[in-house]
Amino acid sequence: MRAHVPGVDGVALQAADASSQPRPEEGNHEAPYQAFGCSIFPSSTATAAALQQDWRDTACPLLFIQLNQLLSTPAGLEWRETARWIKFEEKVEDGGERWSAPHVPALLLHSLFQLRTCLQKGTLLLDLDAPSFKEIIDKALSGQPEGAELQPELRERLAALLLLQPRHQHTQSPLRLLAQLGLAPCRGKAKSWAEPGAQLSETPLEEQLRNRFKKKVPPGSEAAHIAVGEVEFLEKPFTAFIRLRQAVALGSLAEVALPSRFLFILLGPQAKEKAYHEVGRAMATLLTDELFQRVARQAEHRRDLIAGMEVFLDELTVLPPGKWDLNARIPPPRCLPSLHRRTAVHPPDRQSHSNGDTAAGGDRANLGHPCTGEELERTGRLFGGLLQDIRRKAPWYCSDFSDALHPQCLSAVLYIYLATATNAITFGGMLGDATANMQGVLESFLGTAFAGFIFCLFSGQPLTILSSTGPMLVFERLLFSFSQDHSLHYLEFRLWIGLWVAFFGVVLVATEASHLVRYFTRFTEEGFCALISLIFIYDSLKKMLSLADTFPINWQYRLDNVTSYSCVCNLSSPGHSSAGNNTLLPSAMAPQQPSAAPAGLSRSQCLERGGQLLGTSCQYVPDVTLISFLLFGGTFLSCSALKRFRSSCYFPAGVRKLVSDFAIILAILAFCAVDATLGLETPKLLVPSELKPTNPGRGWIVSPFGANPWWVCLVSAVPAVLVTILIFMDQQITAVILNRREYKLQKGAGFHLDLLCVSLLMVATSATGLPWYVSATVISLAHMESLRKESETSAPGEQPEFLGIREQRLTGIAVFILMGLSVFMAPILKLTDRVRLLLMPAKHQPDLAYLRHVPLRRVHLFTIIQLLCLALLWVVKSTVAAIIFPVMLLALVGIRKVLERVFSLHDLSWLDSLLPETATGEAKGKQARRRKEDECSSEECELMHRQGPEINISVN
Repeated sequence: MRAHVPGVDGVALQAADASSQPRPEEGNHEAPYQAFGCSIFPSSTATAAALQQDWRDTACPLLFIQLNQLLSTPAGLEWRETARWIKFEEKVEDGGERWSAPHVPALLLHSLFQLRTCLQKGTLLLDLDAPSFKEIIDKALSGQPEGAELQPELRERLAALLLLQPRHQHTQSPLRLLAQLGLAPCRGKAKSWAEPGAQLSETPLEEQLRNRFKKKVPPGSEAAHIAVGEVEFLEKPFTAFIRLRQAVALGSLAEVALPSRFLFILLGPQAKEKAYHEVGRAMATLLTDELFQRVARQAEHRRDLIAGMEVFLDELTVLPPGKWDLNARIPPPRCLPSLHRRTAVHPPDRQSHSNGDTAAGGDRANLGHPCTGEELERTGRLFGGLLQDIRRKAPWYCSDFSDALHPQCLSAVLYIYLATATNAITFGGMLGDATANMQGVLESFLGTAFAGFIFCLFSGQPLTILSSTGPMLVFERLLFSFSQDHSLHYLEFRLWIGLWVAFFGVVLVATEASHLVRYFTRFTEEGFCALISLIFIYDSLKKMLSLADTFPINWQYRLDNVTSYSCVCNLSSPGHSSAGNNTLLPSAMAPQQPSAAPAGLSRSQCLERGGQLLGTSCQYVPDVTLISFLLFGGTFLSCSALKRFRSSCYFPAGVRKLVSDFAIILAILAFCAVDATLGLETPKLLVPSELKPTNPGRGWIVSPFGANPWWVCLVSAVPAVLVTILIFMDQQITAVILNRREYKLQKGAGFHLDLLCVSLLMVATSATGLPWYVSATVISLAHMESLRKESETSAPGEQPEFLGIREQRLTGIAVFILMGLSVFMAPILKLTDRVRLLLMPAKHQPDLAYLRHVPLRRVHLFTIIQLLCLALLWVVKSTVAAIIFPVMLLALVGIRKVLERVFSLHDLSWLDSLLPETATGEAKGKQARRRKEDECSSEECELMHRQGPEINISVN
């Protein structure tokens, strides 16, 4: 009978026959061990203290654990490094020339019981004071329990054996390995370890100091040494567990020169080599567990270690035999479970998860809702929230510039500049088409540079990027059509709307209307973000498809008829009649017939002389439409691939990170080079070479009077209300997303201050006829992602720890300065997860948190309602009723409130977020507070990946 037993903390144990294990009752221990799933209540003071410690404030130093095994070689006995651990296990492969990939260790269950016996009956030295490895060995050999003392001769032989220099398996770079291969014919096999029989050095060897693996070990780490093997002159095993009072550097004992804290020695008679090796691996795996390591650091007696090990054993889960490949290596998990879940007095799995548990719903809502802090508390005074924002952000103002002095900010500037410039080009072109060039690419660049610069300089959340957005584009298009239909001057009408919007915005700031942000749950956020993305994608693809009209494909082209295609220049001017029959053809298409006409005119010469091009080939530009789509798709796909290169297996981590940070610019430059190499007449951006409006019929300053009737300034308040709703929703939803708790922002939000900046900018952009600007959700998220801070050192196989965002103002300011300079460089500037569940059989569905707590039919119903709302928004936006679609966006909040009559609070707590007053009322009670304490910590590392269902929007 065999079984596989993985621990909750990621440790996998392969169990042997249960009948061969020692009975749990045997041995001197106070905490009873009950096999497989029964509770353990350890009486050990050290274990109880470790369970009660606040794991956030008292993290143990990371342990580098090395397993040395005694092997017999032709030159004699030799200690050889066979495995190492930093959270995960790495083995020396059978060939002895390389390390395996990091993996979760899989152990024999019998080895854990044998280890437990070793700790019960072997030598135990706690808080040992010894300055050298020789003194440690002497005290360990002379400190045997009563009745198990070693003879002096055996002590001397064991001491000499333990003091031999171990043979390390050093981590070498590929270039060094190639160099060794190149020198092998001349020098023989290169060696980076001591010869067998050499004595342990009291100082680190050169190979230890230059070992590249040390980069993986965080500062402040300590080492633990495990030595196991079989010795022919021993009749019974010798075991010792040693904890040093102060970590001591033990010379050349470890592969990496680190101060050592723990040592474990197991030597015994022959014929049990594999058993000794497995016990050593079990000890190493136990020390990688942070909870047991705390117990080991605080233990005062032998029973403390036993109790700590039994807590470890209590968390095992059995897998039936034959259902798991014993040779498979379990890869490290993407995110390790929280230690706080294990130390909680009431584990979440033992609590009720009934559908009507509204208290759990309240806690889940408080966990997921990001905006319940002081930023949105009402003060009850005019402009009280604004003053609070200014007081909160003022102390950070200087650091907003000093914190930007980091190389990562340079890549972020280039990345966001390209994203913002692309957005300005796209929306500038679309605005030009929608407004008869009253606002074009030049106005888009100037407006983006001006509004973005001012916002990043004075706003409360400078990580936000201002830009034109899809909903604003829709409103501008509708406003221009309305002005044309009613004979109104567009820019003057727009100016008064902008002035009213600024007034309404200031009123909203004065009355602390940003408090309503508390009612923006994921339901509203997802619908709004999805609409923005769909508008952007739809208009971009529509622009690309229009290339087929501008550069039509010649479907009648036949290679056999190449000589019959012609394009004739027809000059109507009498002075040029002699050139009337000139044929304009590439040489490959020229007809095979003599012509008495003078030399043919070029296409541009014909047009300059007032001629007309007649013929089937005049509008034919070979392959432009096809190559444009290839360049479009290739840029997107290559950018996505380079962005994911950070998690690739190729090249060092620094190279992967550099390529990922500059993915956008590398992709764009690569395909611009492809376009230039092909030399085809693909469409290029045409930017005016002079700083003047795109439409020559307008100036830079819009007059408020004269073109429209006087009453227009009053009537403009009606559409201004709609624009105010649109700007409030767009601005504040973006702010809510950026200030989510999982981004670990430290400098606070500024909802009121941000809204005031956007409102005042409406005055300037309206008076100059520049586009209106608001927070761009997608680009702002991209800005945040480009400034992620991650731990520089991580264990092999472990994902770098997310530390937060590099909060500063300088990247945004630099981006918009570059946008302004771009105007003068005209020659150079030439819901998906849940939707898939509808089509996915249950056995293939991912193990998402909300699927564990909400029936699948309820999940589908919530998704369908959300999709119907999105479809309704799209229909309203695309019809004559589009003028009211800002109101429809606001209606999402009301629809979300109605959903509380359709879904239980428990379901909504997992599928969305409870509204503030509901969550507050339902979160009371001791049981709710206890569950919140358990769930918050256990899911903290998963918030970035699985915090409920959401529509994922690519930031690329």
